[in-house]
Amino acid sequence: MRDRPTEIFRCSSPPDRRTRFGPPAPGAPPDAVDAWGPLLLLGGTAMAAFMAGLWLIQRRTGDAGVVDVGWSLGIALLAAAFALVSTGPVERRALVAGLAVAWGVRLAWHIHARARRAGGEDPRYAALRERWGAAFQRNLFLFYQAQGLSQVALAVPVLAALAHRAPRLGAWDAAGAALAAVAIAGEALADAQLAAFRADPAHRGRTCRRGLWAWSRHPNYFFEWLFWWTWVAIAAPGPAAAWALVGPALMLWFLWKVTGIPTSEARALATRGEDYRDYQRTVSAFVPWPPRRAA
Repeated sequence: MRDRPTEIFRCSSPPDRRTRFGPPAPGAPPDAVDAWGPLLLLGGTAMAAFMAGLWLIQRRTGDAGVVDVGWSLGIALLAAAFALVSTGPVERRALVAGLAVAWGVRLAWHIHARARRAGGEDPRYAALRERWGAAFQRNLFLFYQAQGLSQVALAVPVLAALAHRAPRLGAWDAAGAALAAVAIAGEALADAQLAAFRADPAHRGRTCRRGLWAWSRHPNYFFEWLFWWTWVAIAAPGPAAAWALVGPALMLWFLWKVTGIPTSEARALATRGEDYRDYQRTVSAFVPWPPRRAA
């Protein structure tokens, strides 16, 4: 008689009453996603409290942009916590936690530093204050809680990576680490190039076309999206690999349809006009690619 498939996370409940997050990936053991539901519920509760705390902070400081710093830090904290309670190989747990924390801390510090250089609230939130009027604080609280929900959704790929329970790190783990290194370094380089360009007063009202920005209108967003393939690579040999695709799919939707490219491009067109329209005609919107020749 064959041994029973290894559980992803152990539950104390009897085998016939286990909690399920959802259907396992094709070919996965029938109990491959045990305990994800309770873990995500606990994580969601923690992020709801975390976001409520940030909402209280912004009421005191008058800067609603604190949510952007908290968003990446919250995901990093969730990933580290899930790695801590996982029963998988300690090497992979350390790898997953380390990559998530490196990504989250770098992004949070960049957003914080950018806000300090700007010396005021992010224009997006200033516009919301004007648009929402007396309902601003109520709507902002709901917005913060929605950010908390997105943090929990983006923790699912981390759980999928932790579900890979091979006793030793292998080629897929190395591929995931390499993807994370390229993504974090690429996004940091894009952020630094844009910050250096904007620091020169002579560039006011002009579009950055230097470095990575000559090949992509949003290289920072591209490398942000690339990072979420880290969990796909690490999870690939495991029984919950399909769930890791939630990360890049959700991030692509956010960046293309919600808070990324549409907002950035609308603001750029309003402030830089024809200069940015020419940039749109010649430079790839997302994936770095050689620029087209102007007609």
